[in-house]
Amino acid sequence: MAKVKYAIIGFGGIAENRIAKEGFGCDKSRFNGLENAELVGAFDVNPARKAAAEALNLKWYDSIDAIIADKDIDAVYIATNNASHASIAIKAMEAGKHVMAEKPLATSVADGTAMVKMAAKKKLSLTVDHMMVYNAFNQLARKYVAAGKLGNVGDSCFHMEFLFGATPEEAATWRCSKIEEMGGPIGDVASHCVYMAEFIFNSKIASVQAVYLPKTLGIVAEDGAYIKFTLENGQVGSFKVAFSEARGGLIGTLSNLGFEIYGDAAVLRGFGTMFQLSGTPDEPYAQRLELECAKGVKHLRPRKFPNIYQQIITKHAQSIIDGKPINAEDGLRNLRACIAMHKSAKSGGKLVKVK
Repeated sequence: MAKVKYAIIGFGGIAENRIAKEGFGCDKSRFNGLENAELVGAFDVNPARKAAAEALNLKWYDSIDAIIADKDIDAVYIATNNASHASIAIKAMEAGKHVMAEKPLATSVADGTAMVKMAAKKKLSLTVDHMMVYNAFNQLARKYVAAGKLGNVGDSCFHMEFLFGATPEEAATWRCSKIEEMGGPIGDVASHCVYMAEFIFNSKIASVQAVYLPKTLGIVAEDGAYIKFTLENGQVGSFKVAFSEARGGLIGTLSNLGFEIYGDAAVLRGFGTMFQLSGTPDEPYAQRLELECAKGVKHLRPRKFPNIYQQIITKHAQSIIDGKPINAEDGLRNLRACIAMHKSAKSGGKLVKVK
């Protein structure tokens, strides 16, 4: 089979700069494109986005239906508002299109389940953009934990805390104002913490306990949350997520997006590795991974830094070529975990199982 041909539905800033330019390599000044996948078209409800798409030599479609009806399109990348992911994905899969979607997979368990079932029924590849597991530093961290380099791990903490929503413009965005779209720190960034914890420890989330942070922002959504989690293998840890925490600027904010993993022999810390970066020299922050023991701190550095978006797109495309469809059950489980966090926080921190 030739390259898998994709079209993006929802051509906003992330879709343009991360998915199109980086993931599919449309920025020819930085990337050479992918061996097994090609982005050929795009659509957005905002017609002003047409110029940005055509600047990347993409065909502009006049509607979602036009993309789905195009027999030359093998797969779609859905980057629309969260509540529309399910309806668009199901419509695309009914037409035989493979699907990649921005997280969250859907905004309800019922919709997410319908997507997963449809993909299985039609034998189509469905995945959600959990891209941080492809970060070379995070993959190295997983190897160090699995190899016992930290000794017995007793605790961990994953951070995604920053300031967003302090201005009227930010407060009006979906991340701060639309609970139904999974807005708020839990739906927006705790979701990243969930799949990262599952990846680092190679085990699924079993239960959570959560409390909301004190209200200091004038936003509809929660300001933040402190979440305790337990994995199926018994490993415990916490997530700290917030829109209400000022970190002093870009460097302070990016360095905070990471984790600490506490073993009885050493502590492993990731700085800036839980973000949209891949670790290359041209990025605005130099990510790092540190192993601290009694003898001091050792800086761990991967040998290669593949683009995180290219990795997940390549995997999806190859599953199509090989006829071995992948299913977004991890995205559905992630959605269940975020919903469980809200349920726990609303009950005062009671333990809620993730089913």
